[in-house]
Amino acid sequence: MSLPADALAALQAFQAVGSWEQRARLLMQWGERLPALVPEDKIDANLVQGCESLVWLVGRLHEGHWQFAASSDARLIRGLVALLLARVNGLSAHALQAVDLPDWFNQLGLSRQLSPSRSNGLNAVLQRMRDLSHTQN
Repeated sequence: MSLPADALAALQAFQAVGSWEQRARLLMQWGERLPALVPEDKIDANLVQGCESLVWLVGRLHEGHWQFAASSDARLIRGLVALLLARVNGLSAHALQAVDLPDWFNQLGLSRQLSPSRSNGLNAVLQRMRDLSHTQN
């Protein structure tokens, strides 16, 4: 399966750095680049259940392809969510179902840094994306 352009850029950036410190810095930078959600989107209905941190997610279907936006109150989670968005934005609902979250973070060299609670939270975000794609498909 071919990757979206943002995902390829993320992969190249993360594979180019060697140490965990460099990866952590890069992760924070990705989080800072995440566009802010408008206040109207930061509502309880858009909160992802199953995350220890607050994560808001909105998705819109545009010509058969999904575009998601998200925000979090936690810097590390914002970075991880930004990388998830890079992987899924622009996908069809069908392609979204096939995204392998552990494989994606493994390719980025970040899987060891995913604690069980962070991993569960990211899975909850991906599941919410899949649920949104089913309801508006």
